[in-house]
Amino acid sequence: MLWKATIANGLWTGSNIPAYVRFRRALREPDVAQRQKLRDLIEQNANTAFGKAHDFDEISSYEDFARRVPLSDYGTLEPWIDRIRGGEENVLTREPVTHLIPTSGSTGARKLIPFTAALQREFNAALGPWLVDLARQHPGLIGGPGYWSITPALSEHTPESSAVPVGFRSDTEYLGGNRQRLAEAIMAVPQSVASAKSLDEFRYETLLHLLRCRELRLISIWHPSFLTLLLDALPTFWERLMRDIGHAQTNKLRRADPLKPETIWPHLRVISCWGEGAAALTLADLRKRFPTVCIQPKGLLATEAFLTFPFADQYPLAVQSHFFEFINSERTVIPTEEIREGEEYEIVITTAGGLWRYLLGDRVLVTGRLEKTPSLKFLGRKGNVSDRFGEKLSEPFVAQALTQLFGDNSPRFALLAPDEDELGCRYTLYVEGRPELHWVAALDRTLRRNPHYTYCRDLGQLLTPRIFQISAQGFQSYAAHQAAHGARLGDIKPVLLSSTSGWSNIFCGEYFSDSRLPESRSTFLDIAVPP
Repeated sequence: MLWKATIANGLWTGSNIPAYVRFRRALREPDVAQRQKLRDLIEQNANTAFGKAHDFDEISSYEDFARRVPLSDYGTLEPWIDRIRGGEENVLTREPVTHLIPTSGSTGARKLIPFTAALQREFNAALGPWLVDLARQHPGLIGGPGYWSITPALSEHTPESSAVPVGFRSDTEYLGGNRQRLAEAIMAVPQSVASAKSLDEFRYETLLHLLRCRELRLISIWHPSFLTLLLDALPTFWERLMRDIGHAQTNKLRRADPLKPETIWPHLRVISCWGEGAAALTLADLRKRFPTVCIQPKGLLATEAFLTFPFADQYPLAVQSHFFEFINSERTVIPTEEIREGEEYEIVITTAGGLWRYLLGDRVLVTGRLEKTPSLKFLGRKGNVSDRFGEKLSEPFVAQALTQLFGDNSPRFALLAPDEDELGCRYTLYVEGRPELHWVAALDRTLRRNPHYTYCRDLGQLLTPRIFQISAQGFQSYAAHQAAHGARLGDIKPVLLSSTSGWSNIFCGEYFSDSRLPESRSTFLDIAVPP
């Protein structure tokens, strides 16, 4: 396994060097790279049904493009995608659509995203530079296998009526061709575990393969809680795993401690996972479990597009992958070259998969530049807003508030949501971990930085917030609830804010009350919360 993984790692890294060199060159002139990308997309798709409907053959500049092609969302493009689903070709793209990829965002309904060979190349144009840069920073990665998280197919889906295949049979199909075969050669856990019939079976089989792979060098997952929940199962399964793993491997693990994962995988170099937005809290827990391993937060990657990735200690825009536009605070749409450091924007993408001027819904902050290319930080989803009485709490605002509230005492899982009972409505903070007494007052004080929330509190529309202590399996319960309502398990992304109530019926635990604060309806005569 070791020599096979080493050879495959070397070949994969070598195949990505041209993309690395091209991206390094593009960093110096991102405007040139972006204008060339737009020209190529327009020329290649001028004779499509969409191109003819929007006079692509008359577009010669970005200004022409912005004038002739309106901003779109999934609802706008869905009729075109339905034509693809029905078997029509040359609709959004000249290249055939090979798959329709299901996705369900944190706040939106299920969508089917067209996938083409050209879109695959756009993804590889970002994946390649990231992997080469990672290998340069951590040369030891090449010497062993890696674990790339696999999405379990736990729920049976009714076959969909589509002339184009819906979804991939395996996660590695995203890479395609030789890259797919090389990726499969370095996998510590085979794709077959995805066919597990239950979550416990999936975790057991995954852990069994990982324990047999003491030379593990890389773990690449999405949300950090995926790994923490996997590790939580280790003590429960440990004796059974030791029986099933085989005598030779058991001897190697004799000094390993299931509560200290670094003793199990002594050669582990890097853990790659989400680290921004709602994932930041769980990331802190992961760092405690792997104190000497490099934990690298991923960039911004969606089913629709590859937006940013870690490179040279920043998160540059993937300027060679897609064409990007940005919506500023004045709701003006501008190209990449006009965005400014320190400003927040909503991202608009145009891809080789046929998403034309597509409103992705992600909000980002420009944190700096690498050469002349902007480096971005993910803030949250634009559409995730809770607004019962006009309080307009958004996920980016809540993420900042909770980060300040928790400080160094981050819980393993957190969710803020409206909560209703016979007294009225309030916001409840659901946390897995031990709450602190001051959190109730501090949470209310922090949320009051939003003037709309303050107004609702002062009018008595919202009561004093409270805390619900989750006894265990916070994210697992959240994911199970979402899956029960039609979300695909692999697509579920945690959020820090929910606009729906009733979560006390989903999580196991109890309300954590601070007797110093009133539990009755808030009015102007209630105890004042310090500014």
